[in-house]
Amino acid sequence: MRLSAKLLKWYDRHRRDLPWRAPPGVRPDPYRVWLSEIMLQQTTVPTVAPYFHTFVARWATVADLAAAELDDVLAAWAGLGYYARARNLHECARAVAAAGGRFPETPSGLQALPGIGPYTAGAIAAIAFDVPVAAVDGNVERVIARLHGIEDPLPGARARVWNLSRELVPEDRPGDFAQALMDLGATVCAPRRPVCDRCPWATECVARRKGIVEDLPRKAPRPDRPLRHATAFWVADADGRVLLRRRPRSGLLGGMTEIPSTPWTDRPWTVVAARGEAPLRARWERVPGVVIHGFTHFRIEFRLLRARLPRRLEGIDAGAFWCPLPELDRQALPTLMRKLARHALEHGHGA
Repeated sequence: MRLSAKLLKWYDRHRRDLPWRAPPGVRPDPYRVWLSEIMLQQTTVPTVAPYFHTFVARWATVADLAAAELDDVLAAWAGLGYYARARNLHECARAVAAAGGRFPETPSGLQALPGIGPYTAGAIAAIAFDVPVAAVDGNVERVIARLHGIEDPLPGARARVWNLSRELVPEDRPGDFAQALMDLGATVCAPRRPVCDRCPWATECVARRKGIVEDLPRKAPRPDRPLRHATAFWVADADGRVLLRRRPRSGLLGGMTEIPSTPWTDRPWTVVAARGEAPLRARWERVPGVVIHGFTHFRIEFRLLRARLPRRLEGIDAGAFWCPLPELDRQALPTLMRKLARHALEHGHGA
């Protein structure tokens, strides 16, 4: 039996029930496939599921999402991370809506849309339109590397993995095959403690035969992430409001709401220097402790200053605005800013 046929037989018995996955025999909705694939980039299924439910309840079609305000989309995305995805999601929805509301059916047509790369294009084309193309994410890389015993480290071996994946894609049921590979990597061929006795490819797996399953895929050493520094300014007034501002549309966390802060630099800020970047004139005092957050390419350490507000506020930064504390959760606050707010509140500043 061909490898693809064995995997599909396993999938028919063990497929996961996911909120974006169409039942057997039902044609998938390209909008739901696209939305889930964008959300799942570098994010786990349990994390994505509630966000997916929220989005489709609020914006049931690509036209609905295209008509939404970007600020509303960013607020609904807040906490999911990698915020460029949300901006690209909204831009892509508008492009599809402008083209009549239909997604392209080919990988090349899909890749022409904002935020869709080779893997996502392959996944959408295969799952939504049954195009026989490969869709290689991290789970699939792991499965293929182990199946063929590829010991060259990633990302150098990535082209070989893609080529071997293409050879496996069947003409019949390519969408189910793509989802079967994802499920196999997520539930059986796991990074740690894979359950090889439940794998439909156990007898063909080179890594299992060599006893190196958990050693693959090998990865090139990652460089140490540099540490950056910033100071944030927590301002809570007598009416229970917090001062916030909007980040620039482009760049990291673009368009998201933030607690005002200094620029992010390679060296720690002194209190005196940080005060020069404050969003208003006030008496500032240090909040104990630090907040550390990790991004893909660097980590950042925040210190927090709290304002003792004068009776008359002067010199507030343009673009800053007051938000009632109970409404903080409805703002497009990224995870880092939620950490800062929690740190301030835990230390009694604005509770």
